Amino acid sequence: MKKRFSSLFLVILLCSLCSCKSTLNILPLSPKQSENAKRLDSLYSEMHQYGEFNGNVLIAENDTIILHKSYGIANREKEIPLDTNSVFNLASITKQFTATAIYLLANDHKLSLDDDLTKFLPELQYYNGITINHLIHHTSGLPDYMNLYSEKGDQSKLATNDYIIELFAKEKPELLFKPNEKWNYSNTGYVLLASIIERVSHTSYPVFLGERIFIPLAMTQTNVYCIHKDNLNVKNLAIGYEEDASGNYLGNIAYAKSFDGVYGQGRIYSTTSDLFKWLKGLKRNQLLSAAQTKSLFTNYQLNSGENTNYGFGWFLNTHKDYGNYIDHTGNWAGYITLIEQHLDNNKTVIMLQNNGNATGKTKIPFVNTQKIMYDQKIEPNLRLSDEIQNKYKGIYVSEKGNETKIV
Repeated sequence: MKKRFSSLFLVILLCSLCSCKSTLNILPLSPKQSENAKRLDSLYSEMHQYGEFNGNVLIAENDTIILHKSYGIANREKEIPLDTNSVFNLASITKQFTATAIYLLANDHKLSLDDDLTKFLPELQYYNGITINHLIHHTSGLPDYMNLYSEKGDQSKLATNDYIIELFAKEKPELLFKPNEKWNYSNTGYVLLASIIERVSHTSYPVFLGERIFIPLAMTQTNVYCIHKDNLNVKNLAIGYEEDASGNYLGNIAYAKSFDGVYGQGRIYSTTSDLFKWLKGLKRNQLLSAAQTKSLFTNYQLNSGENTNYGFGWFLNTHKDYGNYIDHTGNWAGYITLIEQHLDNNKTVIMLQNNGNATGKTKIPFVNTQKIMYDQKIEPNLRLSDEIQNKYKGIYVSEKGNETKIV
């Protein structure tokens, strides 16, 4: 009992101190960068203290890392704290890798972005008229594959890319709109893109991404994992947890197991360090030419001429103070992720969390992070600790007999 208490105390102490292993910088930080790093660390430390943040952060400016730190727990059952080598499920950040892989195949003249999807997936002739560009930019009109599987699929079968294609071919659900008439975020499109990558390259999606992206950029801790194949035997894994209404953290989330055989829309696991290598590789045109890299961040237009504000797996943003920046988030089975690159000012934000929950407590603090990076004032958060809140829980009766319940 004494040993158990000591171990638990050690973990709590580590969490309270937000233990970390910082990445060394070649160049020393400027006074302003040091000040901003302290402000950022204070922001995430406070959020972690109140259960709003549990994960890894990497903030960089002009390719110099000003903050690289871990806040919290990687494995609650084994009481393992996070460190900067912890591996997270990237969720929808995966899409930019899938889209870039398609671009590489186009650059190899193995396909055209204007090719019809039926050229590579003839089973889906019912959806003739949808192009690869439509799939990449979320303008295909295809309905959600998860809803189709839940309503029409064989629940005894694990959902895989092949089975999802088979299900669409069999059920032929109607499009939500005509191709390129509207923009509607579509995981289905990226599942089909991953299968197109495999059929065109004659190799698996994980192998293609490894050979053409991960290995060239020295992303040594990045790979594609599916539960049905790999049983998530991942070194340094940060397990994804969701908190229920009673405050219990649940890992190995049940609903995820049915869909973790599907990839392209998600299923890449990586670290903050490797994602920084990814961004630097794009900026240095290590995968594509400068003109081709720029086209990854070009606004795609609907038939009406309206901008979609979406590129090759990136949301495109313009801010009066921050200039042009690209970003993408992800959310799946306890993981909440963000990658953001400020193109005009060369600032980078990478956040990987593993405590997504159903209570709405967990946050992605991108607004205050941006404000600190641009020397702006942030709005203070006024909170009460759980201890103080518990003191005042109960039913209060006014002089008129009206009851107010504080829970």
